[in-house]
Amino acid sequence: MSNPRVRKIADRIQVIVAEMLERRIKDPRLGFVTVTDVRVTGDTQQATIFYTVLGESGAEEEALVGSAAALESAKGLLRSEVGKQLGMRHVPSLTFVHDALPENARHLDEVLARARAADEAVAAQRGSAYAGESDPYKKPREEDLDGADADEQDDLDR
Repeated sequence: MSNPRVRKIADRIQVIVAEMLERRIKDPRLGFVTVTDVRVTGDTQQATIFYTVLGESGAEEEALVGSAAALESAKGLLRSEVGKQLGMRHVPSLTFVHDALPENARHLDEVLARARAADEAVAAQRGSAYAGESDPYKKPREEDLDGADADEQDDLDR
């Protein structure tokens, strides 16, 4: 979708579908649907509309199934409205896909929170002293730097 024309069509379809869902589609099965993204093929024959459904905890699955059925039944009305407002000769066919990105993001946040808690528990268990010597840097030995050994040390440094 690198073509600017296709990108504009996708953005316009997103706005049209969102407005239609908000104002004209009065299906009781339709939950709180948010259109998250629209992807249009390069030949503008097919448009994939990604959506999310917000619902109460526990009833999210019911809201998702009901909203999917409502969107499938309203697909013809939405496509005709997209065709009217875009003024294109060939109106893209619409496909609705539930966007799993919010659930994946929520799962990653939970995993990161567990990792952060485990790191804090490990940090609380460890002491404040460092492992190893207090001065970890190597220093030359003074007994090796007398006359004859100093020449050998210079040769090694080169």
